[in-house]
Amino acid sequence: MALESKRKHMLILAAVVAIVSYVLRQQKNVSVASYLPSWLAQKRASPESQTPPLRATDPEKTPPGLHQKTLPAPIRPNLAKAAESLPDSQRTKLRKAIEAKQAALQRSLLHNLPEEVFMKNLMPFEKDWQTCSGDAYSPTGVTVEEIRTLGDFPDYEALSGVLAPTAYEGFEIENAVARPYRPFRWKYHQTMSLSNLQPDWWLELEKTYVKMIHGREDLFAKHGSLMLQHLPGSEFECKELMEMALQFLCARYPHYFSLSYSEKENSYVFHNGILKNETVIKSMHPLHVLLHNVPEDFAVMIRNPEDGMYYLRAGIICSSLGWNLGTKIGKQLCDVHAPIPDYKEKMSKSMDRYFSKMSTSAPIQRGSWGLEIDTPLFMPPGDPHEAHRSGRLPPDQLPLSRIHLRVDWQTLRRLPLSGAIIFNFKALFTPIEEFRDEPGVPGIVAKVLREGKKEIMEYKNTWHVEHVALPALEAWDREQRDGGVVEKGWEVETLAEQPFFRGWEGKWRRQQGF
Repeated sequence: MALESKRKHMLILAAVVAIVSYVLRQQKNVSVASYLPSWLAQKRASPESQTPPLRATDPEKTPPGLHQKTLPAPIRPNLAKAAESLPDSQRTKLRKAIEAKQAALQRSLLHNLPEEVFMKNLMPFEKDWQTCSGDAYSPTGVTVEEIRTLGDFPDYEALSGVLAPTAYEGFEIENAVARPYRPFRWKYHQTMSLSNLQPDWWLELEKTYVKMIHGREDLFAKHGSLMLQHLPGSEFECKELMEMALQFLCARYPHYFSLSYSEKENSYVFHNGILKNETVIKSMHPLHVLLHNVPEDFAVMIRNPEDGMYYLRAGIICSSLGWNLGTKIGKQLCDVHAPIPDYKEKMSKSMDRYFSKMSTSAPIQRGSWGLEIDTPLFMPPGDPHEAHRSGRLPPDQLPLSRIHLRVDWQTLRRLPLSGAIIFNFKALFTPIEEFRDEPGVPGIVAKVLREGKKEIMEYKNTWHVEHVALPALEAWDREQRDGGVVEKGWEVETLAEQPFFRGWEGKWRRQQGF
């Protein structure tokens, strides 16, 4: 009988969804998930169905105004779970706010609220969330009143659907080395080459932490707005990003970082055991909190309700080569990426579509790479280091020890409450001499340098080191084939372990002494 009853409930549920879908489709293809009560939206929407695969699209087949009407999957079902960690009074207040909005949603559904009314109630693009109407929505379907009720440092694991990181047992900052990313591919052509983000590795610390933090602070003191900016309307997005990053550090590295609440300061305080200092959160802008504590770059992309497109509205970029934040701030996604070969022709429409639907529970990662002389971190136009890239040093002035692989290890994720998309990356440098004992790596890098697409290789600008790097890579490739490290007849292809190499973990652990 219980099974029969369950089947009847499922049939009723399916019928309701079908009826609602039909009614709303008659009203200009309204997004069903935006209007359904949370229990029903949860049944209908899943991260897999809401975040599309990234593939090429035909611009002529993209309906006009598509992105303006497209929103990511709502996270309203997650609010009740996030409320469980709140104090009783705060939890009760949030529950009442949720129930009130739930009732409004159901009334809207019954009265066939036009899509235009809902879309006009999204958070204004350039308005501070603190002065917004409490009934205004974020793109993920949460109201400003609900956001305010959640307070500072809510349960972002529950809200986003992304697991919090596990504590990194045995981690010692003095010996820590970043994982040896080798994001090489063959055949080599321009794609985003995305994979799922591993929650434990969103922010990765290494033994250069103190040096990197101080170096970034020095760069900001020198370059200011070329490296850190925040435009009106990005206030909450920056706050949410900062809270998620600090929560991550405290969970992943609990023996170094912690958060406490100070009644005296009326603010949370972040305790940094590596730098041996404290940051009163409310004493500075969230991006400055990140500058002084997290050695990674962040770009905050926010949806404009007018056109549904994403714009760079805030960021802290200390590791750019050939550009700076001042040249990109305020631009639409496609314009930010304009210099990248094949982006407009092959990837722009796909990325716009991906940003429109990306769910909060499906963060991704990828790697970009190049070869550099020494380890330049920030190199805006006119920087003295540009001289190295405009010519070739004689081999006697360019020993192999000066040539480094630079990997920008990048992640992309949607913030649950604001709906902003965060692009962050960290520049990692490795002497190319490390490649010698890494199976298949010399061969694939040599192949890309010799035969990679001309426009892409010019963009990477590896030309200035190839006259020294390529002969060494080819020699190491022959050495690996002769020594049986790789098969003699091995046809160069993307490594099976990409973005790593066979045996990488053993080498990585030996470098750290465990």
